[in-house]
Amino acid sequence: MNLSKLFKIQKQLDDRIVKEKKLEGQNLLNKKILALQVELGELANEWRGFKFWSNDQEPKRNKREKCPVCNGNGIVSMGEGVRGIKVCLYCDNGGIKTTDPLLEEYVDTVHFTLSAGLEIEIKHEIFPEPINYGDVVIQFNELFGQISYFASVLKRENEWEEIESEYERIWSLLFGLAGLLGFTWEEIEQGYIAKNKINHARQESGY
Repeated sequence: MNLSKLFKIQKQLDDRIVKEKKLEGQNLLNKKILALQVELGELANEWRGFKFWSNDQEPKRNKREKCPVCNGNGIVSMGEGVRGIKVCLYCDNGGIKTTDPLLEEYVDTVHFTLSAGLEIEIKHEIFPEPINYGDVVIQFNELFGQISYFASVLKRENEWEEIESEYERIWSLLFGLAGLLGFTWEEIEQGYIAKNKINHARQESGY
């Protein structure tokens, strides 16, 4: 699990967003934590296994849908204040892309977990051991609780060691969830890099 590599990739995107959205000097940590909670909820919604009221409890893995960058048009504008359009490189001008919604939602949680770590300026490399409760529903609930607890610890002064420890526990639970969902680290890394390209393309198109 080469998190140092992903931290570097995430920092490039975060720095770009801060610059292009004129967010310099703003503390974005609370917003990133909320975004992480939202993405975790979207992941659970895509997994569907908690929906006891539904006959459809299987996750949707590979499906063809409109390209999320160009919205199925095959071309993208150059963004606000910039004239012209260009071919969408993400779908190669086809407008349709085969996606794995469950993996994509998972890597979105990775995105915001990395981003939160950058916001607190994590001081050391992280090598978390997966924590696996053996049940996906329990794993989700533990993760939601851990993220909320991490947010509460941040309010304390001079508790850097605990902040780092609780942040690292988020990763342990997140990797435990990956195992329960059947994702390998290689799939996660490839999925993250692919989504990172989408996020950069969205910035270029004025998203």
